[in-house]
Amino acid sequence: MADHESNGHGHPSIGRRRFLTQGALAGAVATAPLHALLARAEQNGTYGQGNGRPRRDCSPDYGPLRVVNDAATGLPLLFLPAGFQYVTFGWTGDLLSDGTLTPALHDGMAAFRSRRGRVRLVRNHEVGSDVDAFATGLAYDARAGGGTTTLEFDPRRGRLVASWPSVSGTVRNCAGGPAPWGAWLTCEEALDEPTEDNTLTEKHGYIFDVPVFGGATPMPLTAMGRFVHEAVAVDPHTGIVYETEDAGTSGFYRFIPNSRGRLAAGGTLQMLAIAGRPQYDTAMGQQQDEQLDVEWVTIDQPDPNLPDEPQVFEQGWAKGGARFARLEGAWYGNGSVFFVSTSGGNAEEGQIWEYEPMSETLRLVFESPSAEVLNAPDNICVSPRGGLVLCEDGGGTEFLHGLTTDGQVFRFAQNNVILSGERNGISGDFTGSEFAGATFSPDGRWLFVNIQSPGITFAVTGPWRAGAL
Repeated sequence: MADHESNGHGHPSIGRRRFLTQGALAGAVATAPLHALLARAEQNGTYGQGNGRPRRDCSPDYGPLRVVNDAATGLPLLFLPAGFQYVTFGWTGDLLSDGTLTPALHDGMAAFRSRRGRVRLVRNHEVGSDVDAFATGLAYDARAGGGTTTLEFDPRRGRLVASWPSVSGTVRNCAGGPAPWGAWLTCEEALDEPTEDNTLTEKHGYIFDVPVFGGATPMPLTAMGRFVHEAVAVDPHTGIVYETEDAGTSGFYRFIPNSRGRLAAGGTLQMLAIAGRPQYDTAMGQQQDEQLDVEWVTIDQPDPNLPDEPQVFEQGWAKGGARFARLEGAWYGNGSVFFVSTSGGNAEEGQIWEYEPMSETLRLVFESPSAEVLNAPDNICVSPRGGLVLCEDGGGTEFLHGLTTDGQVFRFAQNNVILSGERNGISGDFTGSEFAGATFSPDGRWLFVNIQSPGITFAVTGPWRAGAL
């Protein structure tokens, strides 16, 4: 078996019954652990086979969904519970403060505390390599259309006050994660590179560090691996960055930086393996709550020259690393990293995993038995009041789901985006477009979320304390 390295954590163990927090990044405190919520849902029959109860069409506390008009455009873009309202901003095609057009395909996002009570958002754009960079002065590759934009929102006035490009010239910026040093780590979900068939000038498949304040240098963090990245979660106690891979055969990785908070200084990339079970396949046949002892195998070539050198996953797999089915969102809280396998499980409808660095154990905390229960979970977002916001990326009309502290799953928001040219000439039925980038403001009063197509950012507020979210 390949090399095993301990985590080297020096902080005390945190009990599983305490709730996960968003910490200093969002300033919000939750009240029940994620795995406990899912366990209650399993007991209630809301998740799992249980007694066959379906998820609720609405929260028993917030009440039924009803169409609500956008405070900015007057358009009926969302269904929400009574008392909730929202304002949209940052649409595809809107002018940023510097005159740049807002790019399309809004995706992952995080909210940070800004000056004068404002909230600063860093937002991904999952645009590929078929268009040129939207901000050439910030471009890593002038022939790539992805990147990030940064937006300043004033919650007192409920409006956008400024916006600007922050990184450009990347490919398919899908998700990422906030870092405790005040940055958004944006991830490329691609392995594009210059060929005779395109005009790219650089290799892609990297993570980029985007400062929340100050200018960004679009420099790929090559030591963190070149693969089809999805999301990251940073352990604030150690500075270790955990990474997910969105491919049919995926690995779960950690990056141990040489200098905490200075990712560009290099470090060691490793892939999770199950101790004593080389090449363990987590996709099917798993037992909920079974603890699996973890070790880590080092990736010798984190930035391989493809196709001449083996891909990152292939290197880890050859050393006995574990396989997951399409990893998506990741989130750190109170000593654990939770991450989502969107197509894992016997029904291939999704799994949620927990890795605990202190004990170096992995366990399955939830597996969807059918699309009717949960269909291809993607991002997860923890509410300051203890509930969860679940983003699905399945078929049909898309919803944001809530999960209460007593284990009830309910629909919180419904996509109702149908346009006839009212904004920037956009037309079409977009009700099947996914929600993405759900994140709460530091004070917990606003939920920010994107609808990927046509590309809209929503700020939702209302009587949160009446329910779980």
